[in-house]
Amino acid sequence: MKIKEIIVVEGKDDTVAIKRAIDADTIETNGSAINEETLKKIELAAQTRGVIVFTDPDFPGEKIRKTIVARVPNCKHAFIPKKEAIGKLGRGVGVEHATPDAIRLALKEAHVMETEPKEEITKEDLIYYRLIGDPSAKMRRERLGEILKIGYTNGKQLYKRLLMFQIPRDLFIEAVHTIFQEEQIHE
Repeated sequence: MKIKEIIVVEGKDDTVAIKRAIDADTIETNGSAINEETLKKIELAAQTRGVIVFTDPDFPGEKIRKTIVARVPNCKHAFIPKKEAIGKLGRGVGVEHATPDAIRLALKEAHVMETEPKEEITKEDLIYYRLIGDPSAKMRRERLGEILKIGYTNGKQLYKRLLMFQIPRDLFIEAVHTIFQEEQIHE
């Protein structure tokens, strides 16, 4: 499988994992302190071939993603569930720990964030469906991120991410119902 876009990753180990999964070129940010030279490379890549941002499912990965979006808003974004990115013996979280199949699936389902999103899902929906303000909200948000392929978010980020990816209301409702059905099975 060959990918036209250039994949932006955090480091060399991520590049190795990507190349085990697919034939692709990468740009490494070398951590969350992205320098100007790297941002210019990403801008050029976006203009010529397109870019897929594929950072770790953690706080530094999200910081890198936000920095890139501020400069290059037309990128695609790939997310890997945190549980698929945990290293051996439970140490470390990152793309480098994911299986080739998990990487291929995340890249296949990459989304473009919308710059002028339309509201289909409201903050009231998040409260109603107990995705915020509920003792089990974190677990539900994590599962919602997996189902919708938008990554894990905290309560404040969820609304914004749903808007940015223009998740249709019917898809959101279907995902929430799936989560509640899974919860009933485990009770």
